[in-house]
Amino acid sequence: MLFNSFEFALFLPLVFVLYWFVFNKHLRAQNALLLVASYVFYGWWDWKFLGLLFLSSVMDFSLGLLMGKTTGLKNRKLLMILSLVFNLGLLGTFKYFNFFVQSFIDAFSSVGIVLESHTLKIILPVGISFYTFQSLSYTIDVYRRQMEPVKDLFSFLAFVSFFPQLVAGPIERAANLLPQFSVQRHFSYEKSVDGLRQGLWGLFKKVVIADNCAIYANGIFENYAHLSGSELLLGVFFFAIQIYCDFSGYSDIAIGTAKLFGFELMTNFRYPYFSRDMAEFWRRWHISLSTWFRDYVYIPLGGNRVVTTKAVRNIFIVFLLSGFWHGANWTFIVWGGLNAVYFLPLFLSKKHRKNLEFSDPANLLPPLKEVFQIGFTFLLTCLAWLFFRSNSVGQALDYLFDIFRAPFLPANFWYFNHFSLAMVALLFAVEWLGRQYDHPFQAVGIARFRPVRWGMYVVMSFMVLNFFHHNSEFIYFQF
Repeated sequence: MLFNSFEFALFLPLVFVLYWFVFNKHLRAQNALLLVASYVFYGWWDWKFLGLLFLSSVMDFSLGLLMGKTTGLKNRKLLMILSLVFNLGLLGTFKYFNFFVQSFIDAFSSVGIVLESHTLKIILPVGISFYTFQSLSYTIDVYRRQMEPVKDLFSFLAFVSFFPQLVAGPIERAANLLPQFSVQRHFSYEKSVDGLRQGLWGLFKKVVIADNCAIYANGIFENYAHLSGSELLLGVFFFAIQIYCDFSGYSDIAIGTAKLFGFELMTNFRYPYFSRDMAEFWRRWHISLSTWFRDYVYIPLGGNRVVTTKAVRNIFIVFLLSGFWHGANWTFIVWGGLNAVYFLPLFLSKKHRKNLEFSDPANLLPPLKEVFQIGFTFLLTCLAWLFFRSNSVGQALDYLFDIFRAPFLPANFWYFNHFSLAMVALLFAVEWLGRQYDHPFQAVGIARFRPVRWGMYVVMSFMVLNFFHHNSEFIYFQF
């Protein structure tokens, strides 16, 4: 089920009413309702994959209980390895099997040996990368004795399948989300209103900005060989805005929806396109994934507490894995490697922790030095997005070379969409002015004049409804 669909517009109020007005006095009943609602939400796409979600959840729940009863380190390790093999085995089969087979065949073809392809027609279950990592965070934390194993199966099933963030995150840590299923939730008007604001902002970013930018980004990438250099640059720019508004829009809707049910999810984006260097960008972009790799891969490998050569190795491992997590294509691996190259000079010069906070929020405009830093970081990010968006590394390189080879003429008006650019300008203005908040619409919530607040809500809601018919999927559904 899509957030930007009429089905969800009916589904959410129904679950909300049942949750707060029918089952509000019974915690287990509320959890059971969330579990059923989450399975309906996920099964709306393809009910056949509900068994996979259930099997993965029950397996990790059982392994967690066994680890809690096991004192010997060797046996606990075996149980942890079993969880890793099971979860990553499922993920690898559904997401990467054909990639490895085809790469193996291509390697032999490059030396003149022709092999027949016997790849399977495997459908990638929506959200499998997200709920696999979320469930793994539980077994790893139990193995490390950083949390006690949960004994309530309903709570654990609801934790893994929690519908607001099931399909595209944030990837919640068990230590943060799972305990919230064990305590009585109480309705908060202020939290719910803030959740609605954040959800509206997320819908606006997705439906009004991302989907409109996608029309032009797709058109340019599909016809890049026939366009001018300026139009190719515009295509990369539109995609950079599209993927940010699409993915952060989903996160905003997810976090806002969770607030309606009394849950707090982690922030997944902190205005990444205002970053002054690539290290800061990765502290602000897809935070739930970058911190997952930091805590469960980078630090166990030794992090930066080892000799420099090993620290560099660890950085490349994390970025390459991050790229590979996104999809079974060499373009994602190149994207991850390119970001590692961006990050490395900052790390070696010990400047990767330099820009931790924005400049004074009271400043209407950033200092000129920061303007150049933000602009340069955005250009580097767009170059990486070119590989992320392309169908192959070859296409990405052709596109990149064509930017400089093609005549640098003024962009054709067919691509130069004034409405989309106006919405992008609005996006940057709103997010810059609200950058000190968890989401920029919190600033609207504290505005003194009620007519101003409601005027903004009405205008944005009207614009969302006007473009609602697109009903397009979110980009990260494919990951």
